[in-house]
Amino acid sequence: MALILNGTGVVTGLASINDGIITSDDIASGAITAAKMAAGAVVQVVHGTFANFITSSSSTYADTGLTATITPSSSSNKILAFSTILGTGKNTGNTKIGLRLLRDSTVISVFSTETGRSVDYGANVQVDVGTISSINLDLPATTSSITYKIQLASITGVAQVFINNFGTGPTLGSTLTLMEIKG
Repeated sequence: MALILNGTGVVTGLASINDGIITSDDIASGAITAAKMAAGAVVQVVHGTFANFITSSSSTYADTGLTATITPSSSSNKILAFSTILGTGKNTGNTKIGLRLLRDSTVISVFSTETGRSVDYGANVQVDVGTISSINLDLPATTSSITYKIQLASITGVAQVFINNFGTGPTLGSTLTLMEIKG
């Protein structure tokens, strides 16, 4: 059936459209968009940043302060977590920088490094690692609010490791970005 715009600006021919196909409430609530979203589509994005200088000489993982909280809209959706940890390093070559990603208290991923560029600061030799990035896909199976966080440790526990060491440069901050992906 054709819709006709008459000379007065009124659309005629709407009476024959079946009632309930699309309602203004559906449009306002976003129900049509969510229902038509294909698997793999990004539902929402949450971003966290943390710029404080953090050190550790312990082999026990501890919170860095870098967190992001998300509430999935469906228990079948996935969370894609991107972390970028800036200004990482250690004060000797005797340890590895240990980083891990957690969902609430559940460890999702552990990543560490021992490579880097040695820099001689007089009596101290510091190994600057630079930026450590990680991408993880998580299946939380919940619609409750969940918090993802990054923890730091000195793997051997005999030397200091650090993140967000910017010296006199600009304070950019490490980041944690969460994307809810439709299942």
